[in-house]
Amino acid sequence: MSVANASWPTDELIAAEEIVRPLGDPPSSPETPDQGVGVPPKTPIFWRIGSGLLSAGDWCFGVVSMVVILAFLATVPVLNLMSLGYLLEVAGRIGRTGKFTQGFVGIRKASKIGSMVAGAWLMFLPLRFLSDAWQSAWLIDPNSPQTRNLWTVTMIATVAVGLHVAWACYRGGRFRHFLWPAPILFFKTIFTGGMYAHAREGTLAFIKELHLWHYFSLGARGFFGTLAWLAIPVLWMIGARQITEPGAAFVVSLPGMLMFAFVLLYLPFLQAHFAAENRFKALFEVRMVRSLFRQAPLAWWLALLTTLLFALPLYLLKIEMIDREIAWLPSLFFVVFIFPARMLSGWALAVAKKREKPAHFVWRWLGRLAAIPVVVSYIFFMYLFLYISWRGADSLLEQHAFLVPVPFLGS
Repeated sequence: MSVANASWPTDELIAAEEIVRPLGDPPSSPETPDQGVGVPPKTPIFWRIGSGLLSAGDWCFGVVSMVVILAFLATVPVLNLMSLGYLLEVAGRIGRTGKFTQGFVGIRKASKIGSMVAGAWLMFLPLRFLSDAWQSAWLIDPNSPQTRNLWTVTMIATVAVGLHVAWACYRGGRFRHFLWPAPILFFKTIFTGGMYAHAREGTLAFIKELHLWHYFSLGARGFFGTLAWLAIPVLWMIGARQITEPGAAFVVSLPGMLMFAFVLLYLPFLQAHFAAENRFKALFEVRMVRSLFRQAPLAWWLALLTTLLFALPLYLLKIEMIDREIAWLPSLFFVVFIFPARMLSGWALAVAKKREKPAHFVWRWLGRLAAIPVVVSYIFFMYLFLYISWRGADSLLEQHAFLVPVPFLGS
């Protein structure tokens, strides 16, 4: 057995070290400088505090960027399924792990995308002023020397800014890369070669890390599965609204309301269960969800209350049709309100899975009874909003709490 691998007591180990140490070498002690050889020096506390603040700021910027990205995707047909898929993934990850931190998926990547977009926008901003000045001069006198000079300056600036933006994105796309072009590094990289291959491999790797197909697939399956749950009660209520007599219309819509109330009780948790399991059949496992409810009734009631309560104010944004160009702005509010609701649905699922035994029957019945006024209130106010919604009864199909987080699916 070698000296290094022997598990000896301390005194015997010191004696062995004295034997194998070459003559003339002084015995090492905790006070000698040799003890710290190979140990990296401690980072100054001010540097660590500064790095922590920068990391926290980058994370907060990533959260804002993620909200903007989700709101923009929600307004684009087909791509809006990625927005829904991301929100489902949030609930699924928290449902699997029970940690709220797992719900912030891809925040650092969103920060990088946001810094690229914001940096490029700031760099191209002076070009807009130059272009406006050139167009104004061209309208006044197309053949004047000032017009030709402005055109030349605009073209040179466009090429220079375009190269600078491309170089900044090549270096990582952070704000500091847009603020300082690093010319020496630029020329060294050009003469070294391999920029195209490096950029191509880096771009493909970054796109692969975004897992776009996973979010699209999860959103598409979640959308159609949720639509299967909502189709019958929603179409029933829409058909009842076609009756001109208000009293008769209300009576006819009652069965649809009852079915819709049943769906509301289970749908948030069925979606979280589906995302956690990543199985389409999990969207219809009502018996499993009912058994999980018994293990954490109050947590499920809180998640249900948050989901439906946060969805109600968003109906006010459906009063008037919104232009396609600015449709992503109200979608910001939809994402901000729906994001925490998804997190709580996943959390309630995780709490139920951790418990092996059902809760006391008092808490179970309290959760059931407390859920009734929540669901009834949501249906009541939703029915009132139909009279002020731009699309009327058709807006019932746009259940933003469970489908795409956008005011109008067709926007």
